[in-house]
Amino acid sequence: MAEQQERQPISEQERANWVREQFQKANKFLAENGVLFDTVITEESRYLIPYLAVWKIKAMDGKLYWVISGDLPSDYTTVENAKDAKEVLRHFAMHWQLKAENLINAKNADESQKEFGALLINRAENLFAMQNTPELWA
Repeated sequence: MAEQQERQPISEQERANWVREQFQKANKFLAENGVLFDTVITEESRYLIPYLAVWKIKAMDGKLYWVISGDLPSDYTTVENAKDAKEVLRHFAMHWQLKAENLINAKNADESQKEFGALLINRAENLFAMQNTPELWA
């Protein structure tokens, strides 16, 4: 059995820095995909430091999106696909499993695509486990 590493509590400054970095990462990802940020709906956004941040974002065009960033690939979806942050994790877990299967099983998949597919599967399994952990959502 592997030894568990003891985690040192993070300071408020480290916490604030991490949240800011993840917001910048999410905002950059949205911009790269043609979505221009207007505001964050903070009361519906969630952070599981240092693993992931789920942001509910209002775009300049008035549309609402969920954006995920952290120690995983950044991604986004419209709010119609998930009613809350917990459901967003489930959405991405299922979406990434399907995407990974397509990447891995593609006829001309190269090694980097297969590696990314394996990463997606790993992160999807982690998201599903987090979504099913009641104490994270209490």
